[in-house]
Amino acid sequence: MTQTLMNRDEFRAALENAIKGKSANKAPFSVAWATGRLSREHLARWAENHYHYVGPFADYLAYLYARTPDHMTEAKDFLLANMYEEEIGGDRHTDLLIRFAEACGTTRERVVDPNNMSPTTRGLQAWCYSIAMREDPVVAVAGLVVGLESQVPSIYRKQTPTLRDKYGFTDEEVEFFDLHIVSDEIHGERGYQIVLEHANTPELQAKCLRICEIGAQMRLLYTTALYHDYVAKDLQISQEELLAA
Repeated sequence: MTQTLMNRDEFRAALENAIKGKSANKAPFSVAWATGRLSREHLARWAENHYHYVGPFADYLAYLYARTPDHMTEAKDFLLANMYEEEIGGDRHTDLLIRFAEACGTTRERVVDPNNMSPTTRGLQAWCYSIAMREDPVVAVAGLVVGLESQVPSIYRKQTPTLRDKYGFTDEEVEFFDLHIVSDEIHGERGYQIVLEHANTPELQAKCLRICEIGAQMRLLYTTALYHDYVAKDLQISQEELLAA
């Protein structure tokens, strides 16, 4: 069947639908977190894994930046600004994550040690590198920024109040989450705008939709694996709770 080029409104709706129903909020680890049933030890294991997914995010973007054509000036500016924010625009984001990890009872040494991440986390990290280094730049933005980064605010809005109310973390200890609720909402929207503008053929639109879907699936798989690897032996989440999430 011959594909036709969608207009911006149709394409935006299709991108959102590609992610819908696959949010990491649906993972049992996220459900247990949002309802305050994880231990600080469980949260420490999350931080040790999450470091190796988000820690190289500026690296993913750097590979993508180097391959983005010069005529995509706004896209290149966005990628560069995103890298700057991650690494030197104030507190380094990974340092904020390590601060939270230490508040959970683990150490910087454990967090940065790649031997402490699960095989599924290795898979997500490798997928991000692969997308950044090999896909068409527009498709890569769709996968990394729309499929993954744009989800973050909705996830952290459910989890961050629990960190304060249930676990008693301080504002300083949860700054990583507060920062990303704001910054990733901006980044996600800019990612959408880049994809809407530059995915200008039916083939590119189709690839962007598929990579968004895969990106959402990858994050859901990664978060679900954290539950099975670290939590399931201590806590069971019912199917009814997952369906209600």
